[in-house]
Amino acid sequence: MIAEIRAALAGITSDEGVRERLERYVLALLERNAAMNLSAARDPEAVAAHVRDSLAIAAYVRDPLVDIGSGGGFPAIPLAIATGCRATLIESTAKKARFLEEVVRALGLPLEVRAQRAEDAARDPGLRGHFASATARAVGSIPVVLELAIPFLEVGGIAVLQRGRLKPREREAAGDAALVLGAQIEEEIPVDPGADRRLLLVRKVAPTAARFPRRSGIPAKRPLCFEDPNA
Repeated sequence: MIAEIRAALAGITSDEGVRERLERYVLALLERNAAMNLSAARDPEAVAAHVRDSLAIAAYVRDPLVDIGSGGGFPAIPLAIATGCRATLIESTAKKARFLEEVVRALGLPLEVRAQRAEDAARDPGLRGHFASATARAVGSIPVVLELAIPFLEVGGIAVLQRGRLKPREREAAGDAALVLGAQIEEEIPVDPGADRRLLLVRKVAPTAARFPRRSGIPAKRPLCFEDPNA
């Protein structure tokens, strides 16, 4: 397995220490994934693709980082391994949070894991308005992600969001929701035009009103400024 992982991660870094820790992380994820469903990636190549995607946003991420809905640890764990950035991982599923804690301890990473819903964690005075950047993967439409992420950011902080295709209605709603939350869409960067993937950068420009995020489950059920036809 290690040989396959090493081959899958070939060329990802010239730093031997970083490469070795990335290999250990990928091995731990693959070994636990079958029983715990940590990620849809089931083989070294698939996990390595997630590692590469995670590291692709390193230039935009600022320390400290909050990663919402961390799941198996993307993008925060590869970023911490490669850059040393401090981060707090918000993961509401207890078994996933335990896995993240194990990896953090085993690799000696500067990360904290919170086994909480983002809606609850964002009301902790020690977390709200504390972070320079935020990431979130696969936790809903852009308005949902923004309501969960923006309250964690300090004014001037940035949400770094990796997304697929954005329909016009979702893009328009994202701009409106950002304004409601004290933020604005700063840039939309195509990263893989063939797959219609992009990076959305959303800057916090004013404090978020105390009523956001709304209580647990509401952001997903009633996204700000957006009626999701697939809901």
